[in-house]
Formats: sequence, structure tokens, C-alpha cells
Amino acid sequence: MTFGRLGDPGREIPVVRHEGRTYDLRPLTADIDGAFLASGGLARSAAAVAAGELPELAGAAGLRVGAPIASPGKIVCIGLNYHDHAAETGAAVPAEPVVFMKDPSTIVGPFDDVLIPRGSVKTDWEVELGVVIGSEARYLDSPDDALAHVAGYVVSHDVSEREFQLERGGQWDKGKSCETFNPLGPDLVAASDVPDPQGLGLRLWVNGRLRQDGSTGSQIFPVAHVVWYLSQFMVLRPGDLINTGTPAGVALGLPDHPYLRAGDVVELEIDGLGRARQRLVQA
Repeated sequence: MTFGRLGDPGREIPVVRHEGRTYDLRPLTADIDGAFLASGGLARSAAAVAAGELPELAGAAGLRVGAPIASPGKIVCIGLNYHDHAAETGAAVPAEPVVFMKDPSTIVGPFDDVLIPRGSVKTDWEVELGVVIGSEARYLDSPDDALAHVAGYVVSHDVSEREFQLERGGQWDKGKSCETFNPLGPDLVAASDVPDPQGLGLRLWVNGRLRQDGSTGSQIFPVAHVVWYLSQFMVLRPGDLINTGTPAGVALGLPDHPYLRAGDVVELEIDGLGRARQRLVQA
């Protein structure tokens, strides 16, 4: 069972998909947002499907696939969180998680176009495991407490402009917060359906060529540690998104630095979470 949002931007319909059928969630909620997650919405949806209480959504297959969560309060990102990615960029393995923020309005659907910013010459790709918070987390006692606060997981594309990020004043946010720079989805998969977030393969292709092929098992700081760590510095609230880092294979780390250009197509997937595809266009 997976959760998603279908329809035109700003008018998405919340849905739950089960055994090849797509059910309309509007009898239960106006959207898949923090309030829905905090109120046990995923479990209530599963119960409603089992009881036959939700109608199928007519014409679902013909609708645009939107991001599976609506308007997170914040996107928190972890940099250099894979041993091989740190090595390819020449960075030391961090002693603590590298944390930066990303504008939540960068989120778009998993098949929407990605805009190359004006003046960009170093737009890069990054497949990442996205963690969606389901209940408020503050000052957690240990990583053992962390996963209980996770609603689910999602494919996240942390698009980055490396010149803006690294050469324009030292603020990573500038290279991360450009318009459309966080395609998300297609599905939100409940944490209960992901037994081990450290056992997921991640892959990304550019124009059909495999560029990234890694596993969350290679993370320097696993998901539970990241959620616990962040809770020491900020309150994590339902609906917040955490991007947990990318494995090796980004353009920045490749010898010829093959940064993205208009017309390029990026495809990405994570085991059990679905597959996405975006076309690059010039802003």
C-alpha cells in the first residue's frame, strides 16, 4: 500500500494505492500533509481500504503524478553522508552530520520538468532517500527512539547547482533552493512497509547511462542517527522532509564533470519506493 497525490499542481487529489487500484482519500483528508500524518492518517487509510469505505478514483491513470506530500514545513538535508561520495568530492568523512536547509517550495512531482537556473553551468543530480516525519521529535534520548517518529520514505532528487553552492559565497542553500530542485515521489511508502531503511538500493541514470548505484547501507550516519541528531538542534514536525544524502556518481565527482544540460533526462529509483523521471529544461 502506497500513498500519493494526483492532479494539476496546486489541485492534487490525495490517494492510496493498493493491489493495482487507486482509492480517493478525500473522504478522510483534504491532503497528505502534516496534520494527516500526525493524526495516524496512514493507518486510518489502510483500515478504510480494508473495510471498503473509500471509492476508487476514476481516471487516475491519466492524471499527473504530484509529490506525495503537501507543503512540508521544512526540508532538512544531510551532506556528505556516504563514504564513497565524500571520497569522490575530496572531502573528509564528517565527524558529525553536515546539515543544510532547502526551500520547501522546490518540491515538484516526480515526472515534472526540472528548470536549469539562469546562468547555471554546473547543475548536478543526486538520488536520495527522503524521510518524512510523522510525529513531533524534539531532544530525542537516543537513535533507538528515532524511527518511531518516521511516517514513511520517498524517492527524493536533491538537484544541486555546484557553482552556486560552492563558489558563490559559501552558502550551500543557494545551490540547493532553485526552482523545481526537489522532485519527490512517486509514492510515500509507510515506514511499517520498509523493514530496514539501511537496506535500500539507490540508482540514477542520465540519458540512459547509469551514474549512481549505491545502497543506504553505506551511509555514514544512518536514518535513525540523523533523526535523533537533528532533534537536538530543531523540532522535527509532522510532514517535514529529510534528504539523507547521496552515494557516489554525481557530476561533481566524475573526471569529466558532465553537468546537466537542457534536454537531458534523469531517471532514478529506490528499492521498494518507486521510480521517477525528469526532463531538464532551461529556465
